[in-house]
Amino acid sequence: MAEHREGSGQTGQLSEHGHPAKEIHQLDRVVIRFAGDSGDGMQLTGDRFTSETAQLGNDISTLPNFPAEIRAPAGTLPGVSSFQVAFADYDILTPGDAPNVLVAMNPAALKANIADLPKGGTIIVNTDEFTKRNLAKVGYDSNPLEDDSLAGWDVHRVGLTSMTVGALAEHPVSKKDAERAKNMFALGLLSWLYSRPHESTMAFLERKFAARPELVAANKAAFNAGWNFGETTEGFAVRYEVPPAQMAPGNYRNITGNAALALGLVAAGVKAKLPVLLGAYPITPASDILHELSKHKKLGVTTVQAEDEIAAIGVALGAAYGGALGITTTSGPGVALKSETISLAVALELPLVIVDVQRAGPSTGLPTKTEQADLNMALYGRHGEAPVAVVAAQSPVDCFHAAIEACRIALKYRTPVILLSDGYVANGSEPWLLPEISELPDLQVEYATGPNGEDGKFYPYLRDPETMARPWAVPGTPGLEHRIGGLEKADKTGDISYDPANHDFMVRTRAARIEAIDVPDVEVEDPSGEAKVLVLGWGSTYGPIGAAARALRQRGVNVAQAHLRHLNPLPKNLGEVLASYDKVVIPEMNLGQLAHVIRARFLIDVVAYNQVRGLPFTSTQLETMLEEVIKNV
Repeated sequence: MAEHREGSGQTGQLSEHGHPAKEIHQLDRVVIRFAGDSGDGMQLTGDRFTSETAQLGNDISTLPNFPAEIRAPAGTLPGVSSFQVAFADYDILTPGDAPNVLVAMNPAALKANIADLPKGGTIIVNTDEFTKRNLAKVGYDSNPLEDDSLAGWDVHRVGLTSMTVGALAEHPVSKKDAERAKNMFALGLLSWLYSRPHESTMAFLERKFAARPELVAANKAAFNAGWNFGETTEGFAVRYEVPPAQMAPGNYRNITGNAALALGLVAAGVKAKLPVLLGAYPITPASDILHELSKHKKLGVTTVQAEDEIAAIGVALGAAYGGALGITTTSGPGVALKSETISLAVALELPLVIVDVQRAGPSTGLPTKTEQADLNMALYGRHGEAPVAVVAAQSPVDCFHAAIEACRIALKYRTPVILLSDGYVANGSEPWLLPEISELPDLQVEYATGPNGEDGKFYPYLRDPETMARPWAVPGTPGLEHRIGGLEKADKTGDISYDPANHDFMVRTRAARIEAIDVPDVEVEDPSGEAKVLVLGWGSTYGPIGAAARALRQRGVNVAQAHLRHLNPLPKNLGEVLASYDKVVIPEMNLGQLAHVIRARFLIDVVAYNQVRGLPFTSTQLETMLEEVIKNV
């Protein structure tokens, strides 16, 4: 099931329910994957197990995986939804390359996931769904529970559906509602098996079904039935514990990347003492940011669900013009629609944050799968010379800090900033140590209050000598009347200008403004100082790269790691860092977009390692690749 660190027997004792207590083994890490039909509640089950685990103080990392269809065909391979959670008593960087335990609610879930489960792993399977019809739907010629095809795994056959219905026989709920509660039975069983608490799940059920008390009671009963089944059945002779991880003291909460990003935007508004306005159009996988921000009206946040992507960014840019922190959130297809207005924001030189939660493309592509293929669009995807700052988040928790950094740059330098996240970090979760507000950067800005020219006039494009930012003049301020629009501006006055020399100057000035942005130097993790190979990443490859580098070093293989948060402008020391290694490797979930940038900018023949499968890299995959590169240096 997972490597045992130690075991402790408890035979001869009684459990809290009066049954003989089972032996408890301690593990240092476990990876569980819940899989079933998209209507089986696997995302909810995984989320509740994660929340219970977070309360115990384990380090956690999750990987939800679900179809794009609202309701894919039941019992089919395209309709399989899964939720993988890794939890450990030490710091972990990924949700695990492969599960130790697979909970399969039907034949489709088993067939879609069995290849990922190493031999010797545990399968808990819902036998009630292995009917001839369901087996035929996914191409099983015979029942894998009966033909020895699962002989290499530890299989626990459990009638999840029938046992749940039986447990709820005395409850005033329909058979359909009783069957739906089978995910709570499974959750109860796994919570017992891994010694998870369940008070938060009971409270969650009371909130979720508050309007229907009979469903509260039924789901609680299903959970308890699963717990008691584990405690009494002979099929599970051992329970497991994963002790809490050693973590810095403080208040923690489990948080997804999208939620962390939203709270980062709220915090930025508070630290800037500015109202925050989000203009958004719902799109997977960015919609949860809109949902989260809509809860924070009391903190000065206004959310507008516009009729389309173009209107959404228009609302956000209008808010920026009016003196607010303007935000718009979207995914790749939405960025394409917003590109003209981003160019307008470049010309107007107003602070605007564009959040792109990347997904697999092109076009509609794979809406619920992850990818890093929007870097080129973020850097270059506008007409004319229209450079913007680009920042990328590397983990769910880092989405909070990346959002604050994007707002800092936008406000200080009066520029649009594209903040890149992706489906992997947006939907994944990990423990977040709540920061002290006093520790966050001061983002306060000053509006223009009066004329700034030596002649007593107001010049809207007279720049700050340090940041090259123009003054932020709130409409309606007496004496600050000026022309606005997308036509080329004359230097200083902002008047419409068709002068060739002025246009050349303004284009070069807008590019120089971005290059002048102050970003921290890139940091290199090279413990031995003897590594000849540097692996360079950006965005969500941080976890798999870090886990691979950690594994290599534990085996005595030297490798250096650096990760980019700022993609435009790049850190000023990056060229020096790259030149100090014999070989630079860049893993990306695209066809080599950062690799192209690095080659062009620094004339270094980097090794590009690329994947576009809609799934994140595994650490083992990167470990194998890096070891081969290191051998050949």
